[in-house]
Amino acid sequence: MRIVIQRGVLKPLVRYLVRVKVVGRPAVSGPMVVVANHSSHLDAPLMVTFLPLALTRRLAVGAAADYFFDSKKRAILTGLVFNAFPIDRGKNKPMRGTSGRLLDDGFSLLVFPEGTRSRDGLMGDFQLGAAALCVSKGVPCLPIGITGAYDAMPRGRNWPRPGRLPVRFAIGAPLTPGPGESVPAFAARMQAAVTALHDQGVRDAG
Repeated sequence: MRIVIQRGVLKPLVRYLVRVKVVGRPAVSGPMVVVANHSSHLDAPLMVTFLPLALTRRLAVGAAADYFFDSKKRAILTGLVFNAFPIDRGKNKPMRGTSGRLLDDGFSLLVFPEGTRSRDGLMGDFQLGAAALCVSKGVPCLPIGITGAYDAMPRGRNWPRPGRLPVRFAIGAPLTPGPGESVPAFAARMQAAVTALHDQGVRDAG
């Protein structure tokens, strides 16, 4: 049901609302943590509909517990469409519990390490949770840089701006924690990769 909704309903709707350009394609093998900058409510729909089906078929999306799980109706809808699990944002701590069990069960995770959407389109600092998860579980991270989503649907809007504005997301090469690499060091490397992908999109758009 989730795949039918994502590919048969959500993807055509996203294509109708914005012009999507995807750069790169991940080599899907085993569970991983997909990370991206977060500037819009368009970000998660873009990912679950335009990443390869081989990845999204077993992809769980981290969603803010205080926003998407604050009511039963919204929690059910978010879980059904995005296979979402709750994350307590604003805490610079490793993610434990559900996220770790999902990786152990062979699922990949989509996480926005900034913890919240950008207020001005600029990227914020990455919290340590996603990096800690990669280091503790020994799984790679897949960096993605999203460009144009803030212009198309900035914070405060509940629907994209008219005109099918362009949105680009670029998929980078997987990053794997090195032997003995610390969580802060891997988080910095993760953010640098996402920043480079995002900035390339800005340059291409200009």
